[in-house]
Amino acid sequence: MDERRPGLDPAVAEVRLAVRQILAVVEPGAVVVVALSGGADSLALAAATGFEAPKRGVRAVSVTIDHGLQDGSADAAAAAAAKAEALGLEARVVRVEVGAAGGPEAAAREARYDALHAAATELGAEAILTAHTLDDQAETVLLGLARGSGATSLQGMAEASALHGVPLLRPLLGVRRSTTRAACAAEGLEPWDDPHNGDPRFARVRVRDTVLPVLEAELGPGIAEALARTAAQLREDAAAFDEMIDETIEDIVEHAEAGISVSAAALAANPAALRNRIIRLVVASEFHQSLTRSQTLEVARLATDWSGQGPIDLPGCRARRIGGRIEFSALG
Repeated sequence: MDERRPGLDPAVAEVRLAVRQILAVVEPGAVVVVALSGGADSLALAAATGFEAPKRGVRAVSVTIDHGLQDGSADAAAAAAAKAEALGLEARVVRVEVGAAGGPEAAAREARYDALHAAATELGAEAILTAHTLDDQAETVLLGLARGSGATSLQGMAEASALHGVPLLRPLLGVRRSTTRAACAAEGLEPWDDPHNGDPRFARVRVRDTVLPVLEAELGPGIAEALARTAAQLREDAAAFDEMIDETIEDIVEHAEAGISVSAAALAANPAALRNRIIRLVVASEFHQSLTRSQTLEVARLATDWSGQGPIDLPGCRARRIGGRIEFSALG
């Protein structure tokens, strides 16, 4: 069925439909926060939300984060807020202080999401909407692949996740960046282009401006869509593994005096993929630490290749074989 009305630009129709579908899970009368940078993606999202939210009886509030990292950032944030108000949204600007931990990208992202969560909490918002597109998804998958950080990072972003307990919804995750730009042009909206989005010092910019175009040129069109499909398939696989782990872990894990223990025989009997996930889950849930692949495999050897080896020091804990069980205990 064609969702477009006569005379409605196809790009505008596509963005509105994506927002309409995501707002269907939001209760009438609820508040949603729209993360608005002023760029084409978030501006198209704000425009579509301003159109769709009143029909659903939803109150939409845009929140623009001023990171203060460049000259004129306050003016750019104020301009974005003014555009949001013209589109029928309430608008707020929040100035944040960006630290240095994890590098400039990670620090800015942490400050931004903390501010969005604070605004959502203050407003009693049912959800936060962000403007991540299919192109953002493809870039995330490529970066995860390059870093060799496993299937979890290759899953990319989910359409629905949570930010400190507040639902985080990404309605444009199946929409191309070219579509959001076309939607802005069709509605006479002039987006702000963040200079950082063209700075090759950042890995994501290099992926966007160099790597993906080369892949498209050399391997043919559709690379971004293929990467997004890969992410979706991996999330489905992960969900199945999580269900298997939930069913398995109750039978093989016991609380120990110093921490937690797992049956070595049961671990050895499971497929490697499930065995390694159980090990990582035990450490993450009990000690709030992440294991590298090499650390995970070393622990797995306590079950699959036991020859009397001693304890293994891991982030935040120690693993050792005691009889027929592998015990994880806190360091210290």
